[in-house]
Amino acid sequence: MTPASATSDATLDPRWRAVIERDRQWDGRFVYAVTSTKIFCRPSCPARSPLPDRVRFYETADDARAAGFRACKRCAPDSVPADGGDPMHASLIARALGLLAEGTMTVAELAAALAVSRAHLQRTFFRVVGCTPADWQRARRSERLRAALATGASVSSAAFDAGFESLPSAYTAASAHLGMSPGALRRGAPGETVFYTIVPCALGLVLVAMTSHGVHRVVLGDDPLALEASLRAALPAAEIVRDDAMLGEISARVVALASGAALSVALPLDLRGTAFQQRVWRELQRIPRGATITYAELAARIGSPKAVRAVGTACGANPVAMVVPCHRVVRGDGSLGGYAWGLERKVRLLRVEQLKTPE
Repeated sequence: MTPASATSDATLDPRWRAVIERDRQWDGRFVYAVTSTKIFCRPSCPARSPLPDRVRFYETADDARAAGFRACKRCAPDSVPADGGDPMHASLIARALGLLAEGTMTVAELAAALAVSRAHLQRTFFRVVGCTPADWQRARRSERLRAALATGASVSSAAFDAGFESLPSAYTAASAHLGMSPGALRRGAPGETVFYTIVPCALGLVLVAMTSHGVHRVVLGDDPLALEASLRAALPAAEIVRDDAMLGEISARVVALASGAALSVALPLDLRGTAFQQRVWRELQRIPRGATITYAELAARIGSPKAVRAVGTACGANPVAMVVPCHRVVRGDGSLGGYAWGLERKVRLLRVEQLKTPE
């Protein structure tokens, strides 16, 4: 993003969404000015949304003021901290996460340990982290459960070692966060049928796999046998069935993505990951075609500005290439960073998307 956007259509800028949604997490990261009023505001300003052709974006209030705009008296954009958040809130949540990392705590216990009210803790935790303390702990336990089961541990020992108080609670959390029961996860998803096809595309070959819930895998490669082997390794006990005809329409839409086209209709998805990964993958789908953002910007958008490294890991774990466009995320210095399916493919994807995006 440039310090100021002079485009005649602000909707082409990713920051427009923050203005329309009055997203507080972007306060302090940029300001927007309205040419008809000569006023600049913070993204969360409660004033009526301006017309997009009258909006200009600036990195700082000083930049907007230098361009001839004055600060809004209603939202006071000059009063927002430069990092977009309250330092006291960031410190509180850092302490909270440190306590939660040591062991399971109820919200009441956590609030008492931090000497704040339960309501204040809940509200601040959700604003900064994007979920409640209870949700954060459940997702963390589920991830520990996944790791333990991958080593071949029994379901009961893995569940209790992960911090669950009972097997029913482990099954409930695993179904919600991991997409299947602990036993099914340990055995490689037995009883589940996964249909797949492998077709050529502009980036080589693409494997598209689908469960009864939606598209589960989109993998790029050059060797059809290696692609099929990767699917079977991921779900060793599932019934893997090739059905080119059934997946013809879905795979055609995926092939179009490889050539820079936009999805005409959203695909049903069956994405299984932690609560944090799900938040990252949802936000990735909001990045406009032809645009890029940095890992730091992506972390800020999901309400976890300090979790840049974790965001990068979640991008690398994205199971559906192109459909969830992790290729649109770059490093802060403008370099491409990594890509699970090869940097050359990332370069080609970004190039064709930019060429096919209307000015």
